[in-house]
Amino acid sequence: MPDSLHDRQYMQTVIETALLVASEPLGLHDLKKLFAEEVRAELLHELLDAIQQAWTGRGVELVKLASGWRFRARLEFQPYLDRLAPEKPPRYSRAVMETLAIIAYKGPLTRGEIEEIRGVAVSTQIVKTLEERGWIEVVGHRDTPGRPGLYASTRAFLDDLGLKSRSELPALSELGQLVVPGAE
Repeated sequence: MPDSLHDRQYMQTVIETALLVASEPLGLHDLKKLFAEEVRAELLHELLDAIQQAWTGRGVELVKLASGWRFRARLEFQPYLDRLAPEKPPRYSRAVMETLAIIAYKGPLTRGEIEEIRGVAVSTQIVKTLEERGWIEVVGHRDTPGRPGLYASTRAFLDDLGLKSRSELPALSELGQLVVPGAE
């Protein structure tokens, strides 16, 4: 593959360009497709590190998420960007957030297990809302009568939170800040 500094720089520019225009995070598999020749994962990691370093101190940063790499605005600049799109992000009810938290922290688990933890029934609309958002999915079925679906959080959920894995989820006590009081 590249044996000169110029080739590495060109590859870095190709990767950087792809990441800047991509609408979704790009994984190593996607980045390898950019090149006709086989590219080692180790080389891609070196180039991604170099891109991260090149963008240090700027308004945009390259971050590793659950499903790949993507550029995003640094958090300290978000209030300025919010002025461009003053629409409020969707707010979710306590029931939706509780269900999502249970699935994210305890999943995969069945709807019955979610109901047992919450102490109340989980409406079809709650599950549908979370599935439509792409935050949960059925990842299998419990080998019991009726073969209930096992719900788990998705990579899209982690990406939307800017996380690499479930281990980076905030403490449960912090989730109350995301709930609209009385919105059921």
